[in-house]
Amino acid sequence: MREALADARLASATGDVPVAASLRDASGAVLGAGRNERELRQDPSAHAELLALREAARTLGDWHLENTTLVVTLEPCVMCAGAILAARVPRVVFGAWDEKAGAAGSVYDVLRDRRLNHRVEVFAGIEADACGRLLEEFFAARRP
Repeated sequence: MREALADARLASATGDVPVAASLRDASGAVLGAGRNERELRQDPSAHAELLALREAARTLGDWHLENTTLVVTLEPCVMCAGAILAARVPRVVFGAWDEKAGAAGSVYDVLRDRRLNHRVEVFAGIEADACGRLLEEFFAARRP
């Protein structure tokens, strides 16, 4: 999570919300990483999680991302949760809760919805204070 936090700080330099993610294999090696780049790319889907999933799929040559763990500084949104499910990622570890748009237990719980064909093991609140503080500082600097 500390590596993701360091990467998240880089996202804010481009005006993007400071969120970062990495997808790791069973040994902990990084298969793909990303940070929010919506502003940088002018792409509404350029969330950290999606960029990490895409890079990992290229690395493996397969969109089935089984036996991996996604580490992300902020609870995934509905769009990212859908991609996580589609890629068959079995575990998500995240830092700060997203009380406005989270889809891993706060607003929605898409990742563990029993009606779906795949469920994800979720570990929440890892380095939550540091992840939350980074977001609070980012948004405080943008308020008049």
